[in-house]
Parts: sequence; C-alpha cells; structure tokens
Amino acid sequence: MSPASTGASTVVGADASVPAVDSRVSPGGPGYRRMSFALFLAGVATFALLYSTQALLPLISGEFGVAASDASWTVAAATGGLALFVLPMSALSERFGRRAVMTASLAVAVTLGLLVPLAPSLGVLVALRALQGAALAGLPASATAYLAEEVSPKALVTAIGLFVAGNSVGGMSGRVITGWVAQEWGWRVAVGVIGVIAVACAVAFRLLLPAPRHFKAGSLRPRVLARTVRDHLSNPLLCRLYAIGALFMTVFGGVYTVIGYRLTEAPFSLPQGIIGSIFLVYLVGTVSASTAGRLVGRLGRRGALYAGGGTTAAGLLLSLAGSLPLVLLGLVLITAGFFAGHAVASSAVSKTATHGRAQASALYQSAYYIGSSAGSTLGAIAFHAGGWAGTVGVGLLAVLGVVTIIVFGTRAARLQRRHLAAAA
Repeated sequence: MSPASTGASTVVGADASVPAVDSRVSPGGPGYRRMSFALFLAGVATFALLYSTQALLPLISGEFGVAASDASWTVAAATGGLALFVLPMSALSERFGRRAVMTASLAVAVTLGLLVPLAPSLGVLVALRALQGAALAGLPASATAYLAEEVSPKALVTAIGLFVAGNSVGGMSGRVITGWVAQEWGWRVAVGVIGVIAVACAVAFRLLLPAPRHFKAGSLRPRVLARTVRDHLSNPLLCRLYAIGALFMTVFGGVYTVIGYRLTEAPFSLPQGIIGSIFLVYLVGTVSASTAGRLVGRLGRRGALYAGGGTTAAGLLLSLAGSLPLVLLGLVLITAGFFAGHAVASSAVSKTATHGRAQASALYQSAYYIGSSAGSTLGAIAFHAGGWAGTVGVGLLAVLGVVTIIVFGTRAARLQRRHLAAAA
C-alpha cells in the first residue's frame, strides 16, 4: 500500500527499518482545532437546515389545514432526499475531493434555505425541502471520509464525535430559534432566520477547513462504484452497522417529529416558544457524542451500543408519564442514548471500511436518513392512531431491533473465532 493511501510520510533514502511517521493530524497537533471547528460548523448548518421545519409542524399544519402525518412530509422529504443522493454525492467526492463537494453542497442548500419561507403551498414546501435534503447529501459521507483520511486512527472516534456534536448543536439551535421566532412572527420568518444562520456557517466552514493532504482521487466509472458498493454490502459487520444507524434514527425521528404535537395538547398546552426550547436537551447529545470515544474505551463497541440502546429505551418508557419534568427527563435519556449510539456506529463504519470509505459512510448515512424518514412518518401515523403511546411503541420496536442485531453480531463473532481456532 502506498504512503498516500495510508497517510504515512516517507523520507527518500531513509533506513527502511525505521517506521514511517504518520503525518495525519491528532488532538493538539497543528490544524486539528481549525479542522474540527470547521466541520463542527458544517454539522451545525446541516442539521439546522435539515430539521428546520420539525419544531414548526403544528404551525404548518394550521396554516395549510393538514394533519400531522401530512405536515411531517416537510421533514421526511428532506431526510429522504438526503438518503437518496448521499451515495452519488459520495462518488463525486471520491473524484473531485471532499472539501469541494462539501462546499458546493452547502452553497446549494443554503440558497434553497432562503427560498423555503416563500413556498406558497404545502406541495411546493415539500418539494423545496426534498431538493434541500438532496443538496445536503454531500456533507455527511464526505465529512466522515475526510476525517478518516486526515485524522490519526486513535483520534478518529473523537473527531467524528465532534462532527456529530455539531449536528446536535445545529438541530438544537434550529429548533429553539425557530420556536421563539415563530411565536412572534410566524414559521416563515423562523425558517428564513435559520437560512441566514446557515449562510454564515457555510462561509466560515469554507474559510477554516484545511486543504486535504491525504486525499487520492478515485474513479467515477459506474462499474468501479458498483463494485465498491457491492463489497461493502457483502460485509456483514458493515450491514449490521447500517441497520443499527437506521433503527436508532427511527426512534429519534419519530420522537422529535411528534413531540411538538403532544406538548401543544392537554395536559401540557405549551406555547410554541416553550416547545422550541424543549430542544435544548440536544446539548445532552452534544456531550454524549463527543465522549463516545471514551465510552468505547471503557465498554467496547458492543457495550457502548448496548448502553446507547438501553438509555434510549428507558427514556421512551419514562416519556409516557403525564408529568412534564418526567417527559423532559425521558427526552434527555432518548437524546443521550441516540447520539452515543450514532457516534459509535458511524465511527465503526469508517474504521471497518478498508477502501471506498466515502461509499461506506454514504451507505451508512443513506440507511440513517431512511430511518429518519421512516421514523417521522411512522411516528406521526402511530400518534394519530394511538397517541403518544403509539409513537413510543414504534420507538421500542426499533430499539429491540438494535439489541437483536448486536446479539446476533456477538454470536457471529464467537463462531468465527471458534472456526479460526479450529482451523489453526
């Protein structure tokens, strides 16, 4: 394997017995903070735009005279567009570079973000949101591939955790800001404000992100892309990680799409600004995502995923209470468990893939956002049919799926070790 592909630097004429020095950045090294902050801002812009309508669904339902299941398409269309285009965009990043694709994606997404408030009907709004999600597809997979190439392996989980933390801050700030702005000036002004904030984040991102040092352009040939995708989908561990990401996001998408409707109804009857402030619990996700590396160090990857799933399930059950403080505590646990599980699973994908990292990450992101779309739609349908208990039921089934996959993976790993020992 060439130095360019490993990220190691070599010196002409050096003794071959001397190990090559890894030139990838690590915490405390030059450029690490700048890189981390740039991708943190990209994460803020991505999630603020992607979920800009989620806290405003009751207001959107009221203006257009539609049910929660119809208004939820303003979220599901965006995440669905991202899921559909993340793989093609990752292929472009292999050919034209991670930074170039991320920059172009943000530029298109923020432009659409300024047009969304002008939508004259629900149909146009959903269409604009779908296009916005498709544009944002260039961010997630390219960002994790960029980090896998530019950051030392020991620091990769922490670096990706910081990017995921930016996602949580973006999701939180977008919902909190839109809640209070919408209470005074309506949902259109609120979404416009998020668009302006995203523009500022996009400009800062482009100015701060260092030029890649270890990127090696790949091919755009369909056969090469198809072969890479086939390789990843034939890897059982990667497929399990994709399913885990999708199921975690099914819980999260369902809960946060429906929670606004629940809190506007009796016995809570909260105003829009207060409902938006509920999303401050995303700060818990910021912490849990950024500390995922330490959690893996203590419990191992499977142990960390069990912890994330168990915490999420406990939060779902607690949220059934009729007391607002207990509902909020439930949301805290759901958020902490989700972001920890997501950070662990996404970083494991980057570590597991030995080639085509952008495609491996893209497949994870595609599954992840399919889970978001499914959660938003199924959670809203379940809420319409059975109230909050119906939404919680969908979430618990998804968590059960996560646990089942982990148990199956553990057994498969044990059997593989036994076969290897027998063969030896």
